[in-house]
Amino acid sequence: MEAISEARRHIANAKDFLSNNAKKQDGLYQDKKYVKIAGHTAYTGILLVLNALLGEKNKKTPNSVEWYQSELSRVDKTLLAKFTTAYQVLHLDMGYQGTKSAKLASVGLKSAEQIIDWVETRLAKTQLRNQ
Repeated sequence: MEAISEARRHIANAKDFLSNNAKKQDGLYQDKKYVKIAGHTAYTGILLVLNALLGEKNKKTPNSVEWYQSELSRVDKTLLAKFTTAYQVLHLDMGYQGTKSAKLASVGLKSAEQIIDWVETRLAKTQLRNQ
């Protein structure tokens, strides 16, 4: 379960960027650069666990968000909803726009952690069945 520990490390790094570098004041981060870094880092962590769950079908080029959404719609609708939230908040709002809202960042990071937890549970069950 290397993907799980690596994904958790990405989330921890994202939180570290926000708490140590983005300079939160009155519920807003002051430095967009670190918000963007944190968003991209956390989103990458999610992709690591989803690739472990779904399998990397095309290793030469990255999968599109639509591919992940299609695959997740077959696995679990709740997981798909969490992924859609995480994609919007972490990748688009934080990663590209550099949104300064600490509350929004918290929602994105919580979704990321829930996805990682869900995948970890699912992979553990799969391993137990295969033994």
